[in-house]
Amino acid sequence: MKTTALSTLILVFAAVAVLVMSAYTVDETEQVVITRFGKVIGEPVKDAGLHFKVPMVDQVNPFPKNLQEWDGESGEIPTLNKTYILVDTFARWHVVDPVLFFQTCRDMRGALIRIGDIIDPAVKNAIASYDLIESVRNSDRLVNVDDPIFGVTGDAAKENQTIKAGRTVITRQIMDNAGEKLKSFGIKLVDVKLKRLNYRDDVRSSVYDRMIAERTQIVEKFRSEGRGEAQKIKGEMEKELKKIQSEAYRTAQELKGKADAELTRIYADAYGRDPEFYSFTKSLEVYGTALNKESTLVLSTDSEFLKYLKERR
Repeated sequence: MKTTALSTLILVFAAVAVLVMSAYTVDETEQVVITRFGKVIGEPVKDAGLHFKVPMVDQVNPFPKNLQEWDGESGEIPTLNKTYILVDTFARWHVVDPVLFFQTCRDMRGALIRIGDIIDPAVKNAIASYDLIESVRNSDRLVNVDDPIFGVTGDAAKENQTIKAGRTVITRQIMDNAGEKLKSFGIKLVDVKLKRLNYRDDVRSSVYDRMIAERTQIVEKFRSEGRGEAQKIKGEMEKELKKIQSEAYRTAQELKGKADAELTRIYADAYGRDPEFYSFTKSLEVYGTALNKESTLVLSTDSEFLKYLKERR
């Protein structure tokens, strides 16, 4: 009786263990390839949820279904005009054929290695096929291309203002060339971008010094123009000030002349009405100005100067 119960219990545990080992779950972001002794069996499982396999025999190989990142290392590449630059590239991709992906790449690490082996040469070929300005710019919009970052200055810069391809065309060329090769690995290349372009370390400092010198020259030019404009404004201001002062002086002189004329007219009119009274008042003014307690004046008795005093006595 006890032996039968124990056997039943063992069978139940064995059944549960087999059930657990045969069950597996698939996440929303995953797709699974089932292999048996290293060989793929059946179709890949792409539906999320609970699934079953043969325990102890079948192997579950999950692969991501969402977008993945590839970030390349910065590499030195010569452009068509023999300018060596450091190019840093990144890409986005995802697995579209998990069976082919498993057979060719085995895992994500192997996939990243193969992606780098394909994208890096595509980037080098594309960058080397165009001048530096083609990788930097994307259109013919007007900019100051007389700049060290473009590798050209002066008259040579004017010849490079026309963009034949542009950055978008270059990245599209990289994506087309690399994407076609990655299809054989069950990978779809979604996007490729040039993350950064820069000069080599041995020439970067000299380029920066040249850029600083050119910007300093531009600043000095602006400052010189500003000083010239300031002197022009100051000259116009002084000219306007002298004009205002001249007009004010002329107006003041005109008013003063009119006042003197009016005063003379009043004096003449008053003198014409009563010459004797006018002579008397003017004589009194002279007395008050010329004579005081400290004055000494010697005159003859017939002098006209004191005639009004004599008449009063």
